[in-house]
Amino acid sequence: MGRKYLIALPVIAILTLAAVQNPLTNQYVAHLKGQSVTTTSNKSNLMQQIEEKASGGIKPQDAMIDPVWKATPGYNGIDLDIDASYKQMKKTGTFDDDKLVWKQLKPSKHLEDLPPSPVYRGNPEKPMAAFIINVAWGNEYIPDMLETLKKHQVYATFFLEGRWVKNNPKLARMIVEAGHEVGNHSYSHPDMKSLQTSKVRDELKRTNDIIEVTTGEKVKWFAPPSGSYRDEVVEIADEMDMRTIMWSVDTIDWQKPSPDVLIDRVMGKMHKGAIVLMHPTASTANALNALIVQVKEKELRLGTVSSLMKEERILEEGDNSP
Repeated sequence: MGRKYLIALPVIAILTLAAVQNPLTNQYVAHLKGQSVTTTSNKSNLMQQIEEKASGGIKPQDAMIDPVWKATPGYNGIDLDIDASYKQMKKTGTFDDDKLVWKQLKPSKHLEDLPPSPVYRGNPEKPMAAFIINVAWGNEYIPDMLETLKKHQVYATFFLEGRWVKNNPKLARMIVEAGHEVGNHSYSHPDMKSLQTSKVRDELKRTNDIIEVTTGEKVKWFAPPSGSYRDEVVEIADEMDMRTIMWSVDTIDWQKPSPDVLIDRVMGKMHKGAIVLMHPTASTANALNALIVQVKEKELRLGTVSSLMKEERILEEGDNSP
């Protein structure tokens, strides 16, 4: 047994040496090494191209109290997810802008962190606008306006007077069932700026209660009638978990302008983050279709106040954000 083992060892050694020195084996090993070098090189080049794009990131913006525009919501920043981007491209091994993966970075200060202060606009970098529709009258125009909004898949925020909701529960429910947001517009449309403190509380509470009982919706936004308020009113609304909403663009539709005049008035002041004030009037009902089309042509989304206040950065094309 030992002798056979001793004879086998030199044979194995000779065969191994022959295999190692075989030119075909040498070619195969060289081929494998070349593949490895090429793969490593491709990965390195692809990763370098992806990393170069990382400089295109944007820092988040904190919510702040602007001296003119008051409370302004924050806006997410973006940063390139290098590993996720590489995984998207490694199969082909070629760089593709469309396969870059971006992650959103949240700001450190949010709207809810700010002291009580009214909101006149969304973040000025957000390509979006919101229609706010104050309702205390104009019942005959609401169905047509709802139909136009539905046609364009646009959602608005309707600020409802409490007394109006009590007298028109079906219309109030129709607004909510169509997917729109509802807010508080006081109970009896008083001048909130000069109203006694106890009556301010009563106006807001009664309206919140009637809206919730009628529609099932809990209110989080308050729009003072005629835009009239004092600091205490804003603070009381805040105590009731409502932020006070104003506007940056006014249709002035109560003056009964022609549709062309109303549209020119709005589009002449349209901007990113705009809050557009309107009412259920013949002027607005007749202008609404063309107005929506022109706002979208400016590459602005249309959505509710809640959507406008969100910090999420808009990265993809779209018509609206509910």
